[in-house]
Amino acid sequence: QVQLVESGGGLVQPGGSLRLSCAASGRTFSSYAMGWFRQAPGKERDLVARITSGNRTNYADSVKGRFTISRDNAKNTVYLQMNSLKPEDTAIYYCSARPILIPTWVYWGQGTQVTVSS
Repeated sequence: QVQLVESGGGLVQPGGSLRLSCAASGRTFSSYAMGWFRQAPGKERDLVARITSGNRTNYADSVKGRFTISRDNAKNTVYLQMNSLKPEDTAIYYCSARPILIPTWVYWGQGTQVTVSS
């Protein structure tokens, strides 16, 4: 069992930045793919960014060039650096983990609210 705890959300003005963190329990963190998802009110939960155990990254088109996902295996932590934030980035952001050879996202955090507003 893996527990994920997100932090770093909050209220930020358009054009501002936030860094989300997700701390994971367990000794197999380095073998997991990690992802950040977001869900806005009335919308589905969508993948924002993911990073493999080999540090390959993928991003949703809507955040390319603005968001950066990274991981620190020594700290069992994955980050999402969000720059040039827009009001449409407002959502609850969730961290998720996918064990090796498993095709689905298995473990989820409780989510952290990000609000972009002036």
